[in-house]
Amino acid sequence: MSWIEHNLAVQGYCLSSAEGHALRWGLRFSTALCFALVALGLVLQSAPVILALVPAGAMAGWTRRHPFDLLWNHGVRRLVGVPEIPPNPTPRRHGFKVGTAWLLAVGILLAAGQASAALVLGILLLGACGLLTVTNLCIPSTLLGIWWRRRGAQTPSDVEPAI
Repeated sequence: MSWIEHNLAVQGYCLSSAEGHALRWGLRFSTALCFALVALGLVLQSAPVILALVPAGAMAGWTRRHPFDLLWNHGVRRLVGVPEIPPNPTPRRHGFKVGTAWLLAVGILLAAGQASAALVLGILLLGACGLLTVTNLCIPSTLLGIWWRRRGAQTPSDVEPAI
């Protein structure tokens, strides 16, 4: 298993090498689009742009589909002829919950006129999102997995298959 495949497994995906390869662009689509929109919001220092992403992040965290996954599955993938991406497993959804709280903090700071603090948090968010998009390394999923293993608990990926 490659490092990138391992990173997907940490997020709860149970994919073969062939499936992971076929889904490589689809599994990055939602985070890449979010990255671009957060970057736009930071460049414009726009609280509305950042805060508009909070409901999408909340949906991604508390449902099995990120709203941007729907754009991929019902639009983009048909244009490029690749398979539909599976629902998001629990560890990945927990990562989206962390990202949602982070987006909310950045948006509130921008709305309160605290642009410097918002930019620092926003740049850190872009770093985490960029790392996830490029390498599939989800920092919250990784940390939660370590925590669950130290407690001797089953991780959600042990209990709930992604596909």
